[in-house]
Amino acid sequence: MHVKIQGSRLAVPLLCVTNDLCSTLLSQFEAFILIVNADTANDADNPTPEGATFAMKRFLTSAAIAFLFFSTWVLAQGSNPNRTAKDSVSDKLQVEPRALEPLRQFNTSLVALTRRVSPAVVQIMVTGYGPSSGNDKNNNNVALIVRQRAIGSGVIVDPDGYIVTNAHVVEGALRIRVTLPQAEGTSPLDIPPIGKRKVLEATLVGAHKDTDLAVIKVDAHNLPVLPLGATRPVYPGELVLAIGSPEALQSSVTMGVVSSVWRQPDPAQPMVYIQTDAPINPGNSGGPLIDLDGYVVGLNTYILTEGGGSEGIGFAIPARIVRFVYDNLRKYGHVHRTEIEAGAQEITPTLAEGLGLSQDWGVIISDVTSDGPGAGAGLKVNDIIYSVDGRQIVGLPGFSAALYLHPPDETLNMEVLRGAKRVSLVIPALQHYDKEDDLAVLVDPKNFIGRLGVFVINFDDKLRAALPDSHVSGVVVAAQSPGLSSYTSSLRAGDIIHSINQMPLESVEQLKSMLTELKPRQAAVLQIERAGKLQYIAFEWGD
Repeated sequence: MHVKIQGSRLAVPLLCVTNDLCSTLLSQFEAFILIVNADTANDADNPTPEGATFAMKRFLTSAAIAFLFFSTWVLAQGSNPNRTAKDSVSDKLQVEPRALEPLRQFNTSLVALTRRVSPAVVQIMVTGYGPSSGNDKNNNNVALIVRQRAIGSGVIVDPDGYIVTNAHVVEGALRIRVTLPQAEGTSPLDIPPIGKRKVLEATLVGAHKDTDLAVIKVDAHNLPVLPLGATRPVYPGELVLAIGSPEALQSSVTMGVVSSVWRQPDPAQPMVYIQTDAPINPGNSGGPLIDLDGYVVGLNTYILTEGGGSEGIGFAIPARIVRFVYDNLRKYGHVHRTEIEAGAQEITPTLAEGLGLSQDWGVIISDVTSDGPGAGAGLKVNDIIYSVDGRQIVGLPGFSAALYLHPPDETLNMEVLRGAKRVSLVIPALQHYDKEDDLAVLVDPKNFIGRLGVFVINFDDKLRAALPDSHVSGVVVAAQSPGLSSYTSSLRAGDIIHSINQMPLESVEQLKSMLTELKPRQAAVLQIERAGKLQYIAFEWGD
């Protein structure tokens, strides 16, 4: 309907559904116009800058008319009994595409990122021997090893087949196989048959237990790789993807954020991790934690859980550490680390107060080997480490990193706080060599001595270098197996068997031969060496 407004020259169209609605809007609008006209008349008698101009009044009138027109249209739309729910949904759908566009772009980016990085993430299948559960320990609390099968993940970091993973994934491995990922489609019909999956045999290049990292190699070339973001900063709240084979489900992708950077779960241990809430489960070990640019910022390692599955507290080894260990394992087969033969631990406020230290943070020397390089250079118990090779030390992770990064052929420069004085020390560098790592790698099922319940290996040149203070002959106990009898339960990994019944031993084959010649209930005496000291183990054969 059209309504003539009192006091104006305009006829305004009112699109009202009912006459009552029009009357209400009209009365309110006419009151507004009367006020405007009264003010306009006064301004016409006194057209000065202090009063509102006539043009301004006309503008207000036009704005009021526009408002009335819009109000009646909105009310008409809401009150129209002929409009249906379908019309409302249609209106919403016309708005949704614009509002959802950023989300769609983000989704497209995630899909593209996953397709780009997944081909370099492999599944690792291991058969071998590894530590048993706590329930399988004997009365002497000796860790045993049992036959195991395990599945983990890995990242291809070199197109010629070098893969990084966790050391615990390949621990005690007799056979390592790597399954390359297959391209996935969008339909169940696109699932590749199991027979077409490419499985390659792998060899162990080296492993490092302290960081829980290992390098394996497959005989292949031109493989897709992922770059290690060793120099890229990582921030709390940063979006990351975790890719791996949880519960043997290859190429599973989960998303989360970086919960914390450089987390040190155990203050007594120098190892630090990236914490994430991206779901990580058994089988994800060794898989990458990837940023939105496709760089590996960490290698997924373990979770804290009470139920056995992901509870949003996962840990990944930072890419900087992965790069350092990978380079060492590939070049040397082990990781170089400088040893000063001194114990160190984190300073706490309680420790500082009790010992009367000059500061309540940092790293303190808790023990010094009397004939070691640290003692020879003047290092003393209760010294606070101020710097190593010019790098200031604020915590145990920094001190451990400084020892790893120190060149193996140079002396180590250390500054310590001794009371109120700063003392400079020059310490000769010794290379740390972990014999236990090598023994675990060298376990061979063919060298299992069932009646003794141990795995043994020949005392070759490599072991002689690892055990320089040992006697030059014998057979080395690499590990134990469950089901030990009373006389064999005393054997430990690292023991060297020098003789049986005063007959010197030179090889594993000789040990097997001599044991087969023993008669039931015959006395048998093993001369072994442990920690540089000789001792006997006596038993009756066949007990």
